[in-house]
Amino acid sequence: MVTAIFSSHWHMGVGQLQFNIYVYWDHGDINIFDIGLNVTDYEIFSLPAKKWHWRARTGALYFSQVIPQNHEYKVLFTSSVLNLAELLGCRPDLNVCKKIVYFHENQLVYPVREVKERDCQYGLNQIMTCLAADNVIFNSNFNRTSFLDNIQPFLNIQPDLKLKHLREKIEKKCEVIYFPIKFHAFPNKRLIVGGDVQMNSLTTENANDCLHLIWPHRWEHDKNPKLLVEVLLELNKRQVDFKVTICGETYNTSPEAFEGLQDKLGSKLINFGFLSRDKYVKTLLDGDVVISTAGHEFYGVAMLEATYCGCMPIAPNKLVYPELYPKENLYNTSNQLIKMLYNWCRNPALFRKQREKFFEYFTFDRYSAQHLVPKYLEKLRF
Repeated sequence: MVTAIFSSHWHMGVGQLQFNIYVYWDHGDINIFDIGLNVTDYEIFSLPAKKWHWRARTGALYFSQVIPQNHEYKVLFTSSVLNLAELLGCRPDLNVCKKIVYFHENQLVYPVREVKERDCQYGLNQIMTCLAADNVIFNSNFNRTSFLDNIQPFLNIQPDLKLKHLREKIEKKCEVIYFPIKFHAFPNKRLIVGGDVQMNSLTTENANDCLHLIWPHRWEHDKNPKLLVEVLLELNKRQVDFKVTICGETYNTSPEAFEGLQDKLGSKLINFGFLSRDKYVKTLLDGDVVISTAGHEFYGVAMLEATYCGCMPIAPNKLVYPELYPKENLYNTSNQLIKMLYNWCRNPALFRKQREKFFEYFTFDRYSAQHLVPKYLEKLRF
């Protein structure tokens, strides 16, 4: 959870802005942008990315105590985990700031195993935060639309009060700016030469080498590890050749579906667990297919990183994915996913030709930091 505050003497310089903001993401705290601000022009107040339920409940109270009382702040930029309305209630002096909220996820459509498990307070916090904000930035159209469309149904859960017209008040504040990914920081095994996609010396793969499948997601139920296991075991049962990496952020307890998986897949499971950054990047460069089985995704940094490194993406035909990837890379059912992977694994040479065609037309520009950072800078003007 982060609150960033910009001082009154901050101005829009040319070519020398540096600004760091951290939000929760698949690989821990990710640097949302580096844009050259002088360190004397802003302050960041943050809490570690853990125990997020308590961060959502008590973050506003904590920040109300640590943000200085005497200040000349002009812009307040915060993640949607913070209850902005509570912070402003405790610190009315901050109302003079331009208040910007960044949504990397929304709680109105977060999947729960049972409806009775949903704690409605987190969704209500985000609705109140939007009402208190001046600008609300979402990281995808799916994130924005799913939030706005579910405001009224979510409010209708409570039994006796009828709350109306809140969507209209919030919608006019909302816009979409994709999360800026620093693709230039990644080595790339694809070279663009005269508009043609070629593989450079970073990869020595033979056209018939078995495919390397990668699943780079948080080990939590909303990423649907159970579906992944079902697919891998079926591929193994059909006796097609492949190797697989299951990485991403891990926790104290592993998903039940992963129990015994190493014994069942044997040598096909070449990486299992969290990887260091260097090994993670090397693994992406060695990969052929990056898979999502998610039931909850608003953007998907790991999928785009892996795709940039040369992996063919395959994802559910729902959530944010139709916004990012062509329909040929999306599946509707588990059987479709199995069929696609099975056909690719049994004919890797044909797969690699299909992958080359994919990279001939897929562009990363609209997700890149170079393209998006100026948009964020413009929003931070005051």
